[in-house]
Amino acid sequence: MKQMKNHNFYDNCMLCPRTCGAQRSKGKNGICGVTETLKVARAALHFWEEPCISGTKGSGAVFFSGCALHCVFCQNESIAQGTAGKEITPERLVEIFLELQEKGANNINLVTPTHFVPLIVPALRAAKREGLRIPIVYNTSSYEKVSTLQLLDGLVDIYLPDLKYESPALSGLLSNAPDYFETATAAIAEMVRQVGEPVFAAPDGTLLLAAQMNDACEEADEDAEFLMKKGVIVRHLALPGQEADSKRVLSYLLKTYGERIYISLMNQYTPIPSVLEKTLPKLTQKKLAAPEPLREKSAAQPESAQACLTGLQRRLTEDEYEALIDFAIENGIENGFIQDQETAQESFIPAFDGEGI
Repeated sequence: MKQMKNHNFYDNCMLCPRTCGAQRSKGKNGICGVTETLKVARAALHFWEEPCISGTKGSGAVFFSGCALHCVFCQNESIAQGTAGKEITPERLVEIFLELQEKGANNINLVTPTHFVPLIVPALRAAKREGLRIPIVYNTSSYEKVSTLQLLDGLVDIYLPDLKYESPALSGLLSNAPDYFETATAAIAEMVRQVGEPVFAAPDGTLLLAAQMNDACEEADEDAEFLMKKGVIVRHLALPGQEADSKRVLSYLLKTYGERIYISLMNQYTPIPSVLEKTLPKLTQKKLAAPEPLREKSAAQPESAQACLTGLQRRLTEDEYEALIDFAIENGIENGFIQDQETAQESFIPAFDGEGI
């Protein structure tokens, strides 16, 4: 398989906003925790995405090892740190894509793929030449460089980005990324530019735009399946005690995109004691403040770091989540998804045991 021409992205890695410059081509780990060699922790049918992504047959999720964001509350810490997973060749990645399609996957779901984009691009092209025809989903924290996303233009059908925070103080504390909001919103704008407005397939194969989709769902049987074929679903994970920041995120998305995207309001935050015991003690003395240029762009009212960190040790309450749902409805958000309270459990976190690799 041919590599992407004219540039070795891994000699001095600048693929993500961390721009760590690691010599990943020489076996050095980037801030993402991995070298240039593909590393995958799981490749299997996944049933816990939004209904239009997983459907009844499942999403063909490929969980890549490594992550550049390193949120202190990460539920997938073992793969985010690059410790879990198996190294594979680009040729094997092509086979995995085709195997997932053969198993009946509704799509190929690339989970945390940023640091491997230069290898994923030729693998997708090769798989398409060999008969891959299901949609490609790019599942990301949104801490992305627009230039990296542009390498995927024409290859990705559905973007599934997070928008985690509006407050630079909060993102600085919890993800060491005070520039998260401005970086993520620029990335999401590029995603929307690439794939346009949402398109769904009805059970009979008819393609529907968002407005048609809503009417069709009301008329269809309760178990009718409508699968997304193209578009952007922006996810927001509501955090305990951070209702004001969540409302700012939702307001931004509605004002900026209206019905051109779907919003997934998630309540699945699950405190993982083994993770928090390692990360929280390091942060208790840290000030909750953003750099001055970013502080001026945010309406966030700082609170103590200790209050934020204490909140992370519990789940989101039903009242907190209901308040955000009410806010979304009252402000006119119609195209979206909400979650059952039962999803905030460790049992919903996949086993990163090398399945399908």
